[in-house]
Amino acid sequence: MKRLVFKYREMIMSDIKAIMDIETDVYPTPWTRMSFINELRHNKYASYFVMLYDDEIIAYGGIWNIVDEAHITNIAVKKSWQGKGFGSKMLSFLEDQAEIKGAKAITLEVRESNVTAKNLYENNGYDSWGVRPKYYTDNNEDAVVMWKILDKESKLDE
Repeated sequence: MKRLVFKYREMIMSDIKAIMDIETDVYPTPWTRMSFINELRHNKYASYFVMLYDDEIIAYGGIWNIVDEAHITNIAVKKSWQGKGFGSKMLSFLEDQAEIKGAKAITLEVRESNVTAKNLYENNGYDSWGVRPKYYTDNNEDAVVMWKILDKESKLDE
C-alpha cells in the first residue's frame, strides 16, 4: 500500500489559479485574485503556504505575524480532500510557522454558522473569546473570535 506523502511550501504567484479554484469552491464569499496578489506582493506581515500531494495543491493557509501575535487570514482544503484531517494538518503547520516568527498566541475569526470549522479549531485547542457582530458583509453574520496560546508560558489576559 502506497503511503501518501505531503509537503508544504510557500505560496507563489503561479499558485493563485489553483488557490482561486479552491477558494470559490469552499467559501460563500471568496477572496479575489487581487487580494491574494496584494498579500503576496505587498503585505510584509503576511505568509501564505500551500500543502501539496504530488504536484496538486490540496490546501492552503495564510497568517499575519504582528509582533508576538499571529492572525490566521484564511485556511481551506480542496473539497475532494476534506474530512480526512488535512485541515488540522494545515492548521498545525500555520501554527508552527507563526511560532518560528515569534508568535506566542494565534487568533482567527470564523462564521458563527460554520460548525465544521469551529469544531476543527476547538479540537485543536482554540477557545472562543468573543463575537464580532455583523462581521461578514455578504449576510451580516457574526464572527466568532478564537484564540490559542502557542507559547505555554504566555497568558493572554496579563
